[in-house]
Amino acid sequence: MLEFLIFLNSKEEKILDLIQKANYKIVENSPLCLIDNKFFGFLKKKEKIVVICTKNAKDYGGYNFAKDNATGGSFKTGLMIRRALRHESVHIAQECNDDNLINSSKGQEISPYKLNALRASVQLVGNPELEYEAYSMEDNPRKIISALKRFCF
Repeated sequence: MLEFLIFLNSKEEKILDLIQKANYKIVENSPLCLIDNKFFGFLKKKEKIVVICTKNAKDYGGYNFAKDNATGGSFKTGLMIRRALRHESVHIAQECNDDNLINSSKGQEISPYKLNALRASVQLVGNPELEYEAYSMEDNPRKIISALKRFCF
């Protein structure tokens, strides 16, 4: 069983279902996660694989410290995992749109705390526009669900 599943809520479960129906596989804690412990997810486009770095998210989120009474898990850990899944799902929608922007983030700004993550992602993959869009949409699961349905099906 994939450990990250315990951190998902209903919207992320829907996103996961959609990306699996679009023929993407999900793996956890692959060697890609060793690139840097500040990365929580990757998309291997050619292989159609989403990688969730649960160990990195748990280490970053202090999983062994503050527990959420409702879930028994770390609030920050779950947030990082959900955000990673949503972020990579935006890239899937972009890929389904022939590697173009999906245009649902025009005019949206990303919060300052995401700028370092954006820079690191751009260094890794080299496409600032697609990364910016993914960071701007990753906190809006409804838009992601809509984009996946529109472009992948």
